[in-house]
Amino acid sequence: MNTQLDYMSEAEPFIRQCYLELEKSEEETTARLLQIKSLHDRSNFYELTAEELEHGAKMAWRNSNKCIGRLFWNTLRVADARHLETPEEIRDALFSHIEFATNGGRIRPLITIFKPEQNGQAPVRIWNHQLLRYAGYVTDSGVVGDPGSVAFTKECLALGWKGKGTAYDLLPLVIQVAGEMPVWYEIPDEIVMQIPITHPDYPELEELDARWYAVPIISDMKLEIGGITFPAAPFNGWYMGTEIGARNLADENRYNMLPKVAELLGLDTSSQATLWKDRALVELNRAVLHSFKAAGASIVDHHTAAQQFKRFEQNESTAGRDVTGDWTWLIPPMSPAATHIFHKQYENKIVKPNYFYQEKAY
Repeated sequence: MNTQLDYMSEAEPFIRQCYLELEKSEEETTARLLQIKSLHDRSNFYELTAEELEHGAKMAWRNSNKCIGRLFWNTLRVADARHLETPEEIRDALFSHIEFATNGGRIRPLITIFKPEQNGQAPVRIWNHQLLRYAGYVTDSGVVGDPGSVAFTKECLALGWKGKGTAYDLLPLVIQVAGEMPVWYEIPDEIVMQIPITHPDYPELEELDARWYAVPIISDMKLEIGGITFPAAPFNGWYMGTEIGARNLADENRYNMLPKVAELLGLDTSSQATLWKDRALVELNRAVLHSFKAAGASIVDHHTAAQQFKRFEQNESTAGRDVTGDWTWLIPPMSPAATHIFHKQYENKIVKPNYFYQEKAY
């Protein structure tokens, strides 16, 4: 836990900002700060109220420098799961998260927050990078599935999980409680929306046999609010198309589909100067957007997302808040110069509450 000085240096500004935004009186703010100091003096800890937890999680999304989708920060639903103790209870809460967030394709932003860290100990850790992710198997002929999942897949196999060995095997949930041995749970197929990738003009791209899951639920970052750390707080928005079409399916160290797309489209790959990669990239991204929309699943293209971020910037200016950002992440990985973000500068200053990377649990 933080020292008394560091602790109050985080708790007090959070409470003041949170209570200001919630339109609470100065008397309520002062009373709460005195209560927090008293609690901390007695037990070296305090608990956030449900209202503080909810608004703090929303503020953390608003402060996330790498996220282009922050316009919708105030729509975040918060599931308070701090009372859950057992791996089975946590598993059920994660299954509920997947179902609620998916919502038949009309994706709902959601965060599920488990017990906070105390005395430097994490009571709950979720080993998965995302709740939904495809396995990656090392074979003599190369990686089958997602190369980005090779290390975690090895851990799952060592724990006793057995995948089917296909390119799109959903990994299990791996949950660790209070330093005990981790436990894995298969995710039921019926709660996972997976979308086959097809193209509106090029049916031959169906030969890729590609698919992707509808909801990106980040589950290995920690949430920090008012000096309290939550090591397990999986959260989701919805996909921007390029996350799938220009990264997950296209990167050479991921599914590396651009050469196959180019072959199926009959593109001239004899020279980089033919821009075959660019042409293949555009059509793969069109396919992703088309497929999600055909399936009724929420998704946003990168141009619309950039326009939404501009509205977020305007809203924050009206509210008297500075917009911080990591430019290298905010620019989309495709046609960035066609967005206003490319031509702006942002201060990459960390403001709390926020989400942070943490050491892997394995």
